[in-house]
Parts: sequence; structure tokens; C-alpha cells
Amino acid sequence: MASSRNGTLYVGMTSNLPQRAWQHREGVVEGFTARHGCKLLVWFEVHATMEYAITREKQIKGGPRKRKLALIEGQNPPWRDLFAEICA
Repeated sequence: MASSRNGTLYVGMTSNLPQRAWQHREGVVEGFTARHGCKLLVWFEVHATMEYAITREKQIKGGPRKRKLALIEGQNPPWRDLFAEICA
């Protein structure tokens, strides 16, 4: 999730991406994303197991911002909000 292009970034993991992205967009969950206005789904990965998803989340969270930006730019250069695509 992002607040805007090159803005504040949030990395998280969920078993229900449409529901969780909606919660962030609507600000129904207090915390980092609500405080920082992270409402745009600009990048995501799908994994076969929760264990791998958790491992990958830790890798991404532990890495530098530059690497996170490269992931987004590599798959979504215009930083489009992908929420409608995952709900279709």
C-alpha cells in the first residue's frame, strides 16, 4: 500500500487481499496505514503457502526502501491503484 507515488509505503501479508485492501482504503483499521494515508494498492505478490508469504513479507520489510520502489516500478511503473483489478 502507498500514500502516493513515491510516498509512504506499507508492506503486509494477508489471506484475503481484496478485504484487507478495502480495510486500508476505508481506514477502518487503526494503525500505520490510517495514520500515513496508505490507501493505494500499488503492488502485490501471490504465494502458494502462508509460510512462504510470511517469509517473503519479512524479506521485503527488512530490505531498503530502494528495493521496495524497484518492485513497484518493475510491475506498476505508473503506480496505478490495483484495487479494482483484484476485486474484478
